[in-house]
Amino acid sequence: MASRTASKDIIALRGSAAIVSEFFGYAANSILYNRAVYPGESFAKVKKYGLTMPLTQDEWVNFITSATSKNSGKLQGIVMVIMSKATSEVIERWNFNIDTYPEVVEKGSIKEKSDKKIMREIRAIKRQIDSCITDLPCLDEPCVFDMLAYTDTDVDAPDTWIESDTKLIHNTQMVKLHSFDTKVHKVDTVVSYKKNEDDTSSSSSSVIREARIELLEAELGRFVMLANESAEEI
Repeated sequence: MASRTASKDIIALRGSAAIVSEFFGYAANSILYNRAVYPGESFAKVKKYGLTMPLTQDEWVNFITSATSKNSGKLQGIVMVIMSKATSEVIERWNFNIDTYPEVVEKGSIKEKSDKKIMREIRAIKRQIDSCITDLPCLDEPCVFDMLAYTDTDVDAPDTWIESDTKLIHNTQMVKLHSFDTKVHKVDTVVSYKKNEDDTSSSSSSVIREARIELLEAELGRFVMLANESAEEI
């Protein structure tokens, strides 16, 4: 099935899944680079979305693209979990929640939205990832990361996937970033981190207190860990 026509931008399921999975790969690279989970020299700089993007050849980061593409329509979210290498304490969770328009999956419907608009939305998320890094607590110890995938319960997980707990953060603070929408998939981005006990201030524009997010975390049918890699294993 073609994902584009010459006269107008029409996005089918396969084309949208490719956009979403590619976004996850670049977003993961940006987070690992900006949070210094991997050393800066491990990344090359490439042009994507009209921006300069960090890119590593780490096999597990690249696996995200393949995993999300193969499970389009069945994937409900990807979470990058950054943890202390020494204690395995969860420090940050970068949650990318995926809503799939049911009429596209069930009926094969196609939607229209220009590439230019989609790229503009993705650029806004990338810039927010870069800018919010300065507001997050410093990672002052060696860290590792897990990649978690929320899937429908009927997905046959590959042998390389294992079941995992949700790796939630207690006493958490959450910041909602921009979304992007292909008219087939809608991706919402939230970063959560452990709240500084000495910080009693709050910002209604950035701290999310909606029970809906906690409910989403609790109700998703299956939680699968994709990868657990240390920065020292590059």
